[in-house]
Amino acid sequence: MNMIKRVGILTGGGDCSGLNPTIRGAVYRAQDYNYEVYGIQEGWKGLVKGNLSPLSLSEVKEIVDQGGTILGTSRLNPYKIENGIRQVLNSIKKFKLDAIIAIGGEDTLGVANKLFKEENVKLVGAPKTMDNDLSGTDYTFGFDSSVTWAIKAMRSLQDSGRSHRRIMILEVMGRHAGWVALFTGMASGADWTLIPEEKT
Repeated sequence: MNMIKRVGILTGGGDCSGLNPTIRGAVYRAQDYNYEVYGIQEGWKGLVKGNLSPLSLSEVKEIVDQGGTILGTSRLNPYKIENGIRQVLNSIKKFKLDAIIAIGGEDTLGVANKLFKEENVKLVGAPKTMDNDLSGTDYTFGFDSSVTWAIKAMRSLQDSGRSHRRIMILEVMGRHAGWVALFTGMASGADWTLIPEEKT
């Protein structure tokens, strides 16, 4: 059995809290096994363009409290561009990656799943979405922060609404999932919370 020696790590889709601590944790854990870690810039786009570089402990040591992702991110799907998968596989071969850690949501992990099933690429998927819409998880990282900020926004709106005797509406992110809206509404005592899962 071949031991994995070099791992690539990428972040795809929207950014959220928790990406940099996840990157840091992966690099630290890889060092425990003497694996080399390569940072893949801007998600799958980095593998398409061959934009990878070694990622050391010193580069990730102080990133726990930083928002966003030091690797950058994009929404590029290599299956949707001409020769995208061929370029991804070429980069994996060129940089001698034995496995990839893909941190992302539905789209990023969908690409990872396809690469594993169709191309036999060794992958670890770390589910990330502020929408909290990944099955098999209670809460995804990014969700708590998005609810926290939405509650702060709601409380400001409630203060203004009371002062001016107006009805205030807050629209939050979540795509097709109403978790952020639901938790924000419950925590702030909203009179009404409309979520996409509920027919009106």
